[in-house]
Amino acid sequence: MSRSASTKAAAKAAAKTATEARLAVYSGTFDPLTLGHEDVIARAARLFDQLIVAVAAAHHKKTQFTLEQRLSLARQSLAEWPQVRVLPFDGLIMDFCRQHGATAVVRGIRNASDFDYEAQMAAMNRKLLPTVETVFVLPQPELQCISSTLVREIARLGGDVSALVNPAVAAQLRSAHSAALH
Repeated sequence: MSRSASTKAAAKAAAKTATEARLAVYSGTFDPLTLGHEDVIARAARLFDQLIVAVAAAHHKKTQFTLEQRLSLARQSLAEWPQVRVLPFDGLIMDFCRQHGATAVVRGIRNASDFDYEAQMAAMNRKLLPTVETVFVLPQPELQCISSTLVREIARLGGDVSALVNPAVAAQLRSAHSAALH
């Protein structure tokens, strides 16, 4: 298939799905979900009819919270958005998108380093599943410094993370770290 035929086929598929609900997927380990993540989710929820927050099993990482805990915390934090579903996933995100009929992947971009990494991932994902677009979303400037890694470290050292995460997440972090001290 020529490049122009491929482009026309993709446009035709996009036109067909335009009459259906527009579903996007925002994936990550969310260990834990931060206010930066929530801001990206709120922005994406306004752009799409439905949004799946896909919580990765993350076999390649040592997570502080189990998959079940991360799913529960995300569901608690995102309960106010009825068009947002929280689901677990394992494997390739493009396979997950195909299984759920997603037309887009949402990625949060905090800085130039994130962009460099995410642009490479978007190009590879396009090779795997050309009908799914990647949409980059920037969180509010005051939230761009927040990362799950920094939140975990601040909490581990006894710092206050209440301005960085949802109250349910802050409580779970306090509980996990007070249990570790005893």
